[in-house]
Amino acid sequence: MFAAVDLGANSGRVMLGTVDGGEVSLTELTRFPTGPRDRPGGGLRWDVGQIRDAVVAGLRLAGEPVSIGIDSWAVDYGLVDSSGSLDGDVRCYRDPRVDGVAERVRAVLPEHYAITGIQPLPFNTVYQLLTEPPERLVGHTMLLLPDLIGYWLTGSMGAEVTNASTTGMLDAITRKWSPAVVSRLGLPESLLPPLRQPGEHIGHFESTSVVSVASHDTASAVAAVPFASPTSAYISCGTWSLVGVKLDAPVLTPDARTANFTNEAGVDGSVRFLRNTMGLWLLNECLRVWGTPLPPLLAAAAGAPAFAAVVDPDDPSFFAPGDMPARIAAYCARTGQPEPPSRAATVRTIIESLALAHAGALRTAARLAGHDIDFVHLVGGGARNSLLCQLTADASGLPVLAGPVEASALGNVLVQARAAGVRASPPPAFASYQPCRSRTLWQSAASRIGLGL
Repeated sequence: MFAAVDLGANSGRVMLGTVDGGEVSLTELTRFPTGPRDRPGGGLRWDVGQIRDAVVAGLRLAGEPVSIGIDSWAVDYGLVDSSGSLDGDVRCYRDPRVDGVAERVRAVLPEHYAITGIQPLPFNTVYQLLTEPPERLVGHTMLLLPDLIGYWLTGSMGAEVTNASTTGMLDAITRKWSPAVVSRLGLPESLLPPLRQPGEHIGHFESTSVVSVASHDTASAVAAVPFASPTSAYISCGTWSLVGVKLDAPVLTPDARTANFTNEAGVDGSVRFLRNTMGLWLLNECLRVWGTPLPPLLAAAAGAPAFAAVVDPDDPSFFAPGDMPARIAAYCARTGQPEPPSRAATVRTIIESLALAHAGALRTAARLAGHDIDFVHLVGGGARNSLLCQLTADASGLPVLAGPVEASALGNVLVQARAAGVRASPPPAFASYQPCRSRTLWQSAASRIGLGL
């Protein structure tokens, strides 16, 4: 048995993975909220103390597992001072403090993408660090969230490489911290902890070994994809949709930078070449405002008129928490489209728009990677959404294979099992969807938001 701590931006869980005959089964031991909170003085913060306590409580339900692994979302960090204590809050990547920082970095370090291969998203770790007072970085160690939780469990500091690759400070070729990036941006070298590889033993929680897994949740999710062929693509769909292909080497071309594709480290030296697009965040925020369950809305959305309105899921107006239905209506009005007249119509608009974003990213990934895509594996929470899976198949013109749902936790367990010398493999997809709607209709809808299919 292996304990997987899998932290998402809305909820976290501790899962127990059992391997029998090479097959992995997962049991949820506990689930708890993780979402950010507004703090006095402004800004969104994670309650990392509460998250740590919930993790510890969950692990104490696990019995005596072989090991423990921790994965979470990327980019957010805590600063640990010389006494070993967390100094200050851990800010949320949706906090507006990073506005304009990416442009400053581009001016100082125009070769930033050529070094790191990382999509210049405004919340990347390097941009967050540059908003800190310089004196606050001296004498501190930066720990990304799963490494911070691991430090609290074991007393050992480090940075697991798949998550470190998202920071904008790791060299995409050497997979080491980039001296050029650190020095040119005026960051202290002592800020960055030693790097770890997936599968390394990092210490003990009580009597149980803690193993460094692919600690970026998308890296764990991709490790759990049952690839149908070497040219299959994947969509890890949760709060965000990570759309891409697995490669042997990074793509660091100007075209890849212009297309907003990122090169993140995967297990076994692989590269996750992907675009980070907005995912189920839009839908989840609508459900939070409405206070209604999703299944009946999905059933109604399946029968709602197609292509009544579409939105760009990555429009900045959708980024922060708030009244998402009103923002979608405002976007439609601003772009000369009819506002969704019902909740079901709003859900239909969101899901068609996500399918369009998926299709556009898949098309660009194929072009930049230099090969056609034959299958799309849609994993994570979005795999449960049959309407999203079908519309993604229709929009892309590609067969979509759905599952596993708990991909991040499953990949977490698979890395732990391999480190323990236990043979295990991901389960096959549980559903498949064939494209059945005319691509001409999708191309016409895509043109409304400036997307070429």
